[in-house]
Amino acid sequence: MSEATTMTNRERAKAVLRYETYDRLPVVHFGYWGETLLKWAAEGHISETLARSVGDGNPADYELNALLGWDFNWQCMFSPTASINPRFETKVIKEFEDGTKHILNGHGVVLVQKPEAGSIPAEISHMLTDRASWDEHYKPRYGWSEDRVTKAGVLANDRVIPFDEGGLEFLQADKRDYMYGLHCGSLFGHIRDIVGVEGSSYIYCDDMELYEEMINTNAEVCYQNVKYALESGAKFDFGHFWEDICFKNGPLVIPSVFDELVGPHYKRITGLLNEYGIDIVSLDCDGCIDSLIPTWIENGVNTMFPIEVGTWEAEIAPWRESYGKRLLGVGGMNKNVFAKDRAAVDAEIERLTKLIELGGYIPCPDHRIPPGAEWDNVKYYCEKMRCA
Repeated sequence: MSEATTMTNRERAKAVLRYETYDRLPVVHFGYWGETLLKWAAEGHISETLARSVGDGNPADYELNALLGWDFNWQCMFSPTASINPRFETKVIKEFEDGTKHILNGHGVVLVQKPEAGSIPAEISHMLTDRASWDEHYKPRYGWSEDRVTKAGVLANDRVIPFDEGGLEFLQADKRDYMYGLHCGSLFGHIRDIVGVEGSSYIYCDDMELYEEMINTNAEVCYQNVKYALESGAKFDFGHFWEDICFKNGPLVIPSVFDELVGPHYKRITGLLNEYGIDIVSLDCDGCIDSLIPTWIENGVNTMFPIEVGTWEAEIAPWRESYGKRLLGVGGMNKNVFAKDRAAVDAEIERLTKLIELGGYIPCPDHRIPPGAEWDNVKYYCEKMRCA
């Protein structure tokens, strides 16, 4: 690490992930739970207006960065519409005396919504169950058109504008002081969204042809979005996928099937990114991801994110032993220490220091900062990491 240069946050992040010299680590985060921001507002640290305004990479996010000491949010990215389009109309199917509701969401899934519940709602039924429902309700919504990209919002300085109404010019300017990514969609997570874990398992067993068609159709939309965005002349610092297809004991999809059917689609998209000089490709998947990493690494996804510490204590070191410097990481900081004290924060920073020394790794809270987090602990962490 060089102390003689002064770099932008964007330059720092790229240097770390390319094993180049840098003046200091960028101090990076992954956003907040809404309840966390409202708690901090109630405690007087920020205004309620600011708490309710924060979104990934928006002006309120950067205002909060300055107050706490973050450099930027890794979730700053341009996100074309990659799932079904249009979505289904959200509506209440049934209401109960205790306030519980059954709600049909935009994916065609009926969810149980309970009053004051903060966790992920339970799924009780799905519109997509077989070939007939796919052909009638879903396949038509997977058609590709330019407006999946051109109507997507671009955060340009202090406002969000459509890609084709000034957003492209902002992305072509390439003058940012933070990392800005191109969201490449989801190659299996979107399938899980519309059919559920159980449903995807049944379709795999009952109708393999449909299973493959769903994966291929979804992947083609993702590819065309990326192709259109790159050909436009927009400049991006990294590519990014979202999946969330693992839980604490492993994946929610058979790894060999994932490798065979989904792996080639990753390779096709990451190959396109590489053609445009994008060599950092991150992927957001919660849970224990170890058995899916080989597919990602072999098909061009090189940056694991957010490396959830969880009950399984995930970190980059064992992966680096298996995959060498091909595997990069952003994340792996145990966000739960923010609910403790400075000693716990210090201990976590000491643990992270050994991982930082491996290179190709930027610590970041391993998910949205939860409501238990104390404002002063987060601020202290940022101060300490800035000097790490």
